[in-house]
Amino acid sequence: MADVTAGLEESFDSLLKRFNRKVQTDGILAELRRREHYEKPSIKRKRKKAAKKRGAARSAARGARVARRS
Repeated sequence: MADVTAGLEESFDSLLKRFNRKVQTDGILAELRRREHYEKPSIKRKRKKAAKKRGAARSAARGARVARRS
């Protein structure tokens, strides 16, 4: 649960901005959207496999960038 406490003389806008940032970093809204509807196990496996593939591609791209710098 995202919890922010108001500081002395802190405006509502800055408090709301801090709260939104905290909710975003905690991934609360993403989880809410993901749990909004039932997801079949086969779809869940496909989504996880695609995420793993994206992660591998990103790490390979980072490795290529580092190799070019050297």
